Amino acid sequence: MKQYLQLVQDIFDNGSWQDNRTGVRTLSLPGAMMKFDLQEGFPAVTTKKLAFKSAIGEMVGFLRGSRNAAEFRQLGCKVWDQNANENSQWLANPYRLGEDDLGPVYGVQWRQWPAYKLVDSRSTQGAAQLQDALARGYQRIGEFSDTGINGTPTNGTLLYKSIDQLRQCLDTIMQDPGSRRILFHGWNWAQLDEMALPPCHLLYQFLVNQSRREISLCLYIRSNDVGLGTPFNLTEGAALLHLIGRLTGYTPRWFTYFIGDAHIYENHVEMLQEQLTRSPYAAPQLVLSDRIPDYAKTGQYEPQWLEQIEPSDFWLDNYQHHAHITAPMAV
Repeated sequence: MKQYLQLVQDIFDNGSWQDNRTGVRTLSLPGAMMKFDLQEGFPAVTTKKLAFKSAIGEMVGFLRGSRNAAEFRQLGCKVWDQNANENSQWLANPYRLGEDDLGPVYGVQWRQWPAYKLVDSRSTQGAAQLQDALARGYQRIGEFSDTGINGTPTNGTLLYKSIDQLRQCLDTIMQDPGSRRILFHGWNWAQLDEMALPPCHLLYQFLVNQSRREISLCLYIRSNDVGLGTPFNLTEGAALLHLIGRLTGYTPRWFTYFIGDAHIYENHVEMLQEQLTRSPYAAPQLVLSDRIPDYAKTGQYEPQWLEQIEPSDFWLDNYQHHAHITAPMAV
């Protein structure tokens, strides 16, 4: 994990102090990148003990479309507790449904993105659009009338369906692996005000190399807490790529990690300075349970395993690390 330590040092050397919503200043650096060859090992931080099971539990919760901190706790992940129950702005939000509720965060958008269409079914073209939308799984909600931009009236039939973005990615990998559109994201402008925390890791793009039977992932993170968030997000992204590779018959290869605002919280400085004094160990290997079907061996496409995996289906082999060290999360 030399790249991680290089990023930390770069922020210390070139970052600038910024105020933010949490009230805890950050030393921030705009634009950062790390790239890992997963055939050389799993990108687990080794200069402290990684909370691996907690990170995997969070990923499993995302894959199940969880929106409740209690569901994450049951999976071994407690990182959502504070955001659900101790964030004063969220506690006062009218969209909060009660204790432990998080709103439609991450996995809800990944697996149940709310999609709407408005078509003018009175016209010949609109009637054709309506039939096409219904054939694609949209359901009719009712008739809609409003005044649009520049006072232009907007009328028509309003339709809705829930889109499973991640399942569509898997289907595309199987049906059209050369596509450059195999991606999903969580930045839903219409529902940001309904979430305890808007998504930080928000855009995932899979890229398939058919000749080498390899699959890679580019992950874009708009804002990343390098002390606590980056180790978690690296773990989840790399584990997700391994899982998608297993279910589609490709070997996971390149994991490229982009950050918009890479920052260190002021109360994390001591923790990260300590890690800079420690020499990283060799990268471990990620092992997936034999329970998870391997398309390369079975030839059977079983995407339902996106919801059936358990945190215990993932573990690290030969993970050597320095002593545990942590710092408080800014909420």
